[in-house]
Amino acid sequence: MQIELIETFLDLSETRSFNRTADRLGVTQSTVSGRVKALEAALGHRLFIRSRAGTELTTEGLRFVPHARTLQHDWTEARYAIRDLGSGAVTVRVGIQADLVGIHFSELIRDFRATLPEAAFLFEADYSAQMSSDLATGIEDIAILFTPRFHPDLYFETLGEIRYLMVSTETDRLSEVRRETYIMPHFSDALPRIHANLLPELAKTSLSIGQNAAMVSLLETMGGTAYVLRDSAEKLQRAGTCRLVADAPPILLPIYAGFHIRNRHRPLHRRLLQILRTHFGPVERQTARRRV
Repeated sequence: MQIELIETFLDLSETRSFNRTADRLGVTQSTVSGRVKALEAALGHRLFIRSRAGTELTTEGLRFVPHARTLQHDWTEARYAIRDLGSGAVTVRVGIQADLVGIHFSELIRDFRATLPEAAFLFEADYSAQMSSDLATGIEDIAILFTPRFHPDLYFETLGEIRYLMVSTETDRLSEVRRETYIMPHFSDALPRIHANLLPELAKTSLSIGQNAAMVSLLETMGGTAYVLRDSAEKLQRAGTCRLVADAPPILLPIYAGFHIRNRHRPLHRRLLQILRTHFGPVERQTARRRV
């Protein structure tokens, strides 16, 4: 199977641009055109129509999309199945939002391994858009993320939420926060909109950061005001580095578990999902040491 033909078709069906698909796949535009022609020849049908208005899928192309996704996913599953057989164990590939790595991560790994002692686990910290893409292609088995990228082949379930608090090296009052030294949080794709609704007066700043650890480091070295994870806020206060801006509204980000739709009801994935519900679910379902 020439899986690159399928991958090129699916990417082009999303971008509707030969140039963009070539850039995203790291190949030339002529290579994209050649792959599309080869796939059309193999299927005996035209899949795209190119015009001045752009590139559009034909009726046959639209019908082929779900089958192409299935082929891509099956190919990825087959590759990992062969690798897993060679190593003598099933490998479970887990993506996790970068900001969640520090929150009782060792406990999560411990519980995963205790539940599936026969499995090998590969954990990778990443961001929501990439993890959603990796779930769709089968590169990852499960993802723990902030902003699902909804896709017909994916299933997401809300686990709970995570809390960010505003701290400052300058003040403990929201009215005294200066826009010049305020660092905009960008921990998820949805956060700028949430932030703009809560604090429209601080929506435009000259600096924005997308990771909690980097935000903490900036506060420690440069000073200013920013949102950080609750645990980080408490540590900065104990160290005397920052004060809590008590009248600033907390920012709550939902946490989701994501699967390929085919894995939704598989026993292995259901067992892992139950562990995630325990770790990231509502506070009343957690022990005090697992609060987020």
